[in-house]
Amino acid sequence: MASATEIVLPIGNQKHDPAWKHCLMIRSAGRTKLKCMYCMKLFLGGGIHRIKEHLARHKGNASCCPKVPLEVQQAMQQSLDGASVRKKRKIKLTDDVRKLNPSEVVSAAGDIDPTGSASLQIIPLNDMLDFTAVQIEAKEEDATTATASVPSKTTERGRKRRTKSSLQNSLGSPPFSENDGSLVNRINSAHVVDKEQVYMAIGRFFYEAGVPLDAANSVFFQPMVEAVAAAGPGLELPCYHDFRGCILKRSVEEVNFTLEHCRGTWSHTGCSILADEWTTAEKTFINIMVYCPEGTLFLRCVDATDIVTSSDTLYELWKHEVEEIGPSNVVQVITNNSDVHAMAGKRLNETFPTLFWSPCASQCIDDMLEDFSKMDSVIDIIESAKSITGFIYCYAPVLNILKKYTNGKELLLPIQSHAAMNFVALKSLACLQDELRTLVTSEEWIESPYSKKPDGVAVANLVVSLPFWNSCAVIVRITEPLVRLLKLVESNKRPAMGYIYMGLYQAKEIIKREFMKKSDYLPYWEVIDWRWARQLPRPLHAAGFFLNPQLFYSTQREISNEISSGMLDCIERLVPEPKIQDKIQKELNSYRIADRDFSRKIAVRARHTLLPAEWWSTYGGSCPNLTRLAIRILSQTCSSRGPDRNNVPFEQLHYEKINFSERQRLTDLVYVRYNLRLQQRKVSRSKCFDPISVDNQDVVDDWVLGHRMLFSPDTDCNWLVLNQPVPTELSFDDDAEAFIAGLDDDLIRGAGRGLEEDDEIKEEEDNRDTTTIFA
Repeated sequence: MASATEIVLPIGNQKHDPAWKHCLMIRSAGRTKLKCMYCMKLFLGGGIHRIKEHLARHKGNASCCPKVPLEVQQAMQQSLDGASVRKKRKIKLTDDVRKLNPSEVVSAAGDIDPTGSASLQIIPLNDMLDFTAVQIEAKEEDATTATASVPSKTTERGRKRRTKSSLQNSLGSPPFSENDGSLVNRINSAHVVDKEQVYMAIGRFFYEAGVPLDAANSVFFQPMVEAVAAAGPGLELPCYHDFRGCILKRSVEEVNFTLEHCRGTWSHTGCSILADEWTTAEKTFINIMVYCPEGTLFLRCVDATDIVTSSDTLYELWKHEVEEIGPSNVVQVITNNSDVHAMAGKRLNETFPTLFWSPCASQCIDDMLEDFSKMDSVIDIIESAKSITGFIYCYAPVLNILKKYTNGKELLLPIQSHAAMNFVALKSLACLQDELRTLVTSEEWIESPYSKKPDGVAVANLVVSLPFWNSCAVIVRITEPLVRLLKLVESNKRPAMGYIYMGLYQAKEIIKREFMKKSDYLPYWEVIDWRWARQLPRPLHAAGFFLNPQLFYSTQREISNEISSGMLDCIERLVPEPKIQDKIQKELNSYRIADRDFSRKIAVRARHTLLPAEWWSTYGGSCPNLTRLAIRILSQTCSSRGPDRNNVPFEQLHYEKINFSERQRLTDLVYVRYNLRLQQRKVSRSKCFDPISVDNQDVVDDWVLGHRMLFSPDTDCNWLVLNQPVPTELSFDDDAEAFIAGLDDDLIRGAGRGLEEDDEIKEEEDNRDTTTIFA
């Protein structure tokens, strides 16, 4: 382990060499060093290659590790051997290129010199082996990883079943071999493999194996293709038993290593236990995860069918999870919002007085939006909007015409929440209302048979209706703060604990500004209050507001009793030592008056640029006890919702008639697969989203079906004529940042005073204004 003067640095995803999994990166005395995880020897130079030699017990450049496990030693030896073989092969290919006569080189490269110049031109090998869409250039370290990730030694039976003609069978061209003739023949063969052939080969694999098509959206898809290309021709692929055996074993070890790395940060940042509950037709499952700023990790899936209705059994489950992770590390346990979970959470608070139980904020906000969508003034507008999208998505020619005016944009945008989908869709329609009007007034529409259909006439009348669009705009304005807050809560860019209190106040304030009359906005307020405040008090959220420097200093120190009490509750609960509590109380005064480092100009500017926890870590050195508490609170999430669960065999995992050893293997498979899904959520990317795809039917089904079934006899539904959707940038993080940017000082001051106090102040101001007018 690192000493008190050493800081363990995170090893980024760009470190691909397998030896990185068996060492630590240490920052000490201003220098970065590597340390062996087994014998704790420090290396001041030589890089990862020297660590690899140390683990492989190579004598010469590095000392031999006395504690390295045998399997790790063998893996490092294989990696070194593979790098040596590739280096010799690269030297040999370079020599072969030099030996070629000039005409062969030019011909192989497809660049014939019309002048017939006899001067020898050395063309880079990667330029000659042009795979178009398949990139084969890679660093030596990446190539080492690609080769090492595929076991070089498998069972004899598995190797006999493998054939080297697989590439030929899938691409229609002969495979490359080390002894298949001159280099020119290999170069000419490479040009046979064009982009379309590669795409067809991948497609045939997807279709025949039944791979879900949304697997192409995986962030690991492109790296897999590049790793195969970088390994070069003749790669022997792993067999069925390799994927179930050694490869799965190494993947489990990778996830375990990540878990141990995160575990090392829990004592500093704290962590949250997440219980993501979901149901199928017959069973109820709970996915247990743990969150910290380093990421979210999946631990296990529990069949909760028989325990979900009992607060006692749920309490025992949460108690077991807290004890396994360590009560001193856990800041909160986030679960479902039901009364049964609240009772179990109350018992948990009594058993562990140093942590909180919290209901899931995502579910609370989802329920608010669901209740909004059922109000009489809202449901009619939503149904009218669904008739527009349902008609357009039911007729391929109409959809193609619309995309001409929207530059390929879809009417519907991706979001995980079914309830939020109603209001995200309304906003999207409102943003594209000009394009929709252009559609129904264009000659293509008027001359098409779809404009004569009764549904088409009704859609056209709606699109040109000004009252309809005004109503859409009002609904979008009153729900946009909640939708953005939901995206902030589920964002991976910043923990939401420092903003959730502010977000709820903003939602209520904007609703009030929109309707003005108390009788108009009160029904919406009652929904928010009932969904949010029906359970236990939430001092963590109030303390998050208090400790967020951007919000606290904008209130001009006018803090409501609810926020101050929440902060004191957190001090008493999360800091059990009375002496430390007293020190924090004294340090709070320095924070309130912005004393010491808090008053620096750079610290004042950083209130709006740094994440709240980072701000405390940077400028809170003069208040160490308060800083530790602030970081633990501000580093937490507010949601227990995990990524999508499609194609993860959770139900199969709990089948009774499974061999015990196979159940263990399936447990590891689910463990690896779901944690890789969690890793994907951290990567901002463009995703191919098609609203009519069966992959998205759970969220958008009633927005794309219209009044008829999609394949009814009188519907023109030829998917072959549909224009291909364009990639859609996932905007969760962007919307979360837009929420932060939209906070003004007046709004923050109102949130600091609290809704009730703010209302009293405004009523007094209104009364004074009225008195002045009549005077």
